[in-house]
Amino acid sequence: MNLNSPLLEIKDLQVSINENEILKKLNLTINKGEIHAIMGPNGSGKSTFSKVLAGHPAYSVLNGEILFKGSSILPLDPEERSHLGIFLAFQYPIEIPGVSNEDFLRLAYNAKQKFSNKLEVDPIEFLGIINKTLELVNMSPLFLSRNVNEGFSGGEKKRNEILQMILLDSELSILDETDSGLDIDALKIISTGINKFMTPDKAIVLITHYQRLLDYINPTYVHVMQNGKIVKTGSSDLAKELENKGYEWLT
Repeated sequence: MNLNSPLLEIKDLQVSINENEILKKLNLTINKGEIHAIMGPNGSGKSTFSKVLAGHPAYSVLNGEILFKGSSILPLDPEERSHLGIFLAFQYPIEIPGVSNEDFLRLAYNAKQKFSNKLEVDPIEFLGIINKTLELVNMSPLFLSRNVNEGFSGGEKKRNEILQMILLDSELSILDETDSGLDIDALKIISTGINKFMTPDKAIVLITHYQRLLDYINPTYVHVMQNGKIVKTGSSDLAKELENKGYEWLT
């Protein structure tokens, strides 16, 4: 990767599902050290965009390119994209009965260690690593013995997603409506974890409906997506304007 090249570059991306075109010549450039907030009305393509970046197989890329660290990731499956440093926090995290959080997280961590030709860790070593990470999202070690997201509140599920992001130390994190369904205390905890995780070597994409998340996480850019493309880009002030005016004034 050229040191001056973008971390992520999306060129004229067109995507469909079930023969219905969702993304229409979408363009976006993200550099290291940047936080990009993507806002827009329901059905504008925000969640589709996040899933396509992660490699969801249900979507067909009709045209365009997705370059991560200068190389196309279109041929890669989701696992390969994850190993390269792309992370997606789901809008609706799924429950995995019968699989403990501890086992799930350790296997994910060791899979990335193996990909990077680093030593895998045993359960005792992993506990030392994960306990430090738990503190960043204010989660009790008791969560490790529970099944993945089973019986978790909405806030606990979202904290679990951020816990995974921090543990995997992803370079590009896409957070799909991480703030949805959270009370103010949970929102503050998650925002603190995200802010502590962010460094000049990473980038974050925040997909959100509401400006309130941006009270705690200061975006480099705010983009408005409508009808499958980005129609306006601005600073954090744009999010405040959208909160007051809605989206109709942009069409």
